[in-house]
Amino acid sequence: MAVGLKACQTQSAKPPEVPPTPYPAATQSGSPVSLYGAGATFPVYLYQKWFSEYNRINSNIQVSYQPVGSAAGIQQFIAATTDFSGSDTTPTDADLAKVKNGAVLIPTTAGSIAVVYNLPGVSGLKLSRKLLADIFLGKITSWNDPELKALNPALALPNQPITTVHRSDGSGTTAAFTAHLSAISPEWKERVGTGLSVQWLAGTGIKDNAGISAQIQQATGTIGYVEYAFAKQLGLAIATIQNKANQYVSLTDESVRAALSTVQFSEDLRGSVPDPGGETSYPLVTYSWVLAYQKYADSAKAKALRDILQWGLTDGQKFASELGYVPLPEEVAKKAIAVLSQIQ
Repeated sequence: MAVGLKACQTQSAKPPEVPPTPYPAATQSGSPVSLYGAGATFPVYLYQKWFSEYNRINSNIQVSYQPVGSAAGIQQFIAATTDFSGSDTTPTDADLAKVKNGAVLIPTTAGSIAVVYNLPGVSGLKLSRKLLADIFLGKITSWNDPELKALNPALALPNQPITTVHRSDGSGTTAAFTAHLSAISPEWKERVGTGLSVQWLAGTGIKDNAGISAQIQQATGTIGYVEYAFAKQLGLAIATIQNKANQYVSLTDESVRAALSTVQFSEDLRGSVPDPGGETSYPLVTYSWVLAYQKYADSAKAKALRDILQWGLTDGQKFASELGYVPLPEEVAKKAIAVLSQIQ
């Protein structure tokens, strides 16, 4: 079986190589089943790994996932043109009411958003909460701005224009990033706000995480935001960000876990934290969800999806760290596994 993945990624943004896990010879359990999903680019490397590895266990199940962005994923889910969708933000109540076959929200992984930049010879850039918002508001336009220099006295910041890069498509990464900016900047909240898509006041719009990553890698003077897995694989410079406790925190597994531990989930497993507390918390984190239906016309599809997700929420979590994600906390994984029975 071929596992389909039509990724909107450049040649420089290929998934990291993770050695395959030894399994017994693949079985063919039941009739062949094909599943089609679409949505978030954030978790695409993990999903690609999951579907490839699971195919080695059960070669009768074929999965195709198109990373078209969270907004498109939600819309396709509502329109019932997918068997499942991926999103880094959960649908609104109004959106869920449009899903005729009912919806099950399953957190599958978690991760962070890196603020990445391209300034040759400059590493260790620090950004305060005010500077982060002002740069993306277009109020600070030069890398040698006095406020930037005062915060980073040891860095040789060039006399060069700042070019901000943001998502042009509807994006869960954008939703999480703009939610944080709204939480830390009253001006951002009033003038731009939060959403899968917003009206940016400055910068250049580019499609998907891979597109932004490639642009940052290629163009000096740029700054943008991407899911950490993309920054990790391309070796992009990542800014240290001031958190709610006024500490400057680097993006590490530990600082991301500290932030994610503050997320409180609702009964239907929705949850986010736009500005996590705690001195060691990295401030830009999000979960990612699979959106599944409660009722499928084809019971074989329902069973195949349950089986794949059960495996992904257990054995599949071991691939998360290597690919730039954070494994689900045990209590979150248990809650996610418990709701799989709703998929029928």
